[in-house]
Amino acid sequence: MTTPSLLPCGDSALTVQIGESVDAEANARIIALAAAVEEAARSGDLAGVLDIVPTYRSLLVRYDPERIRAKDLGPRLLEIAARPLEAAAAGRLWRIPCLYGGEVGQDLQEMARMKGLSPEELIALHSGTDYRVFMIGFAPGFAYLGGQPEILHTPRLPKPRQNIPRGAVGIGGQQGNINSVAGPSGWRFLGWTPVRSFDPARAEPFLFRAGDHIRFHPVGPEEARALEARSAAGEMIVTPEEIRA
Repeated sequence: MTTPSLLPCGDSALTVQIGESVDAEANARIIALAAAVEEAARSGDLAGVLDIVPTYRSLLVRYDPERIRAKDLGPRLLEIAARPLEAAAAGRLWRIPCLYGGEVGQDLQEMARMKGLSPEELIALHSGTDYRVFMIGFAPGFAYLGGQPEILHTPRLPKPRQNIPRGAVGIGGQQGNINSVAGPSGWRFLGWTPVRSFDPARAEPFLFRAGDHIRFHPVGPEEARALEARSAAGEMIVTPEEIRA
């Protein structure tokens, strides 16, 4: 097991890092550490913590320097990280409808050609994979997905496109994603989902959490439009399944 290390991040944040590799085991340790730090802060055992952000293999902890200093917080974080941490919950499984190809999935045909596959074979590979949500970042509710088959690993575009819509389903290097908000992107996009991974009007604005799993399933244009109408009206069109350990 890699010994955790501590890195300063400006004058009001510290990062606890676990190793250099990106894998499910390291990510699970980070999620468990996040839960332990959150519980310590909630119970009053750890003062001054404002926010925690789990990533692939590190945990960012923002703190109030008027309530606790880095020289005091750092050892406490390392002490918590050194404990036998309770295993993180198994997460949830989300089955996400995806309209492959079309205007949003504009890279489907080109990617299939690049991989020596038919578009149908590429869709089958992409939708037949269980993706792990490693972290939320970059934009509100933006989920970085791991577990992609190696044949689908594809470099980002050399020049980003200026406006990719919310719900675009893409690939960037080894990672997958679902665009949470519209904006520029250099990822390659295979399709679109009407599921809103970020909605500020919801009680929980972010749909996914680190440690969740996602499986895409293909839908046709009519079903996608019907689901989008329901989603736009505020209806939750997908519900997660609990993953049994």
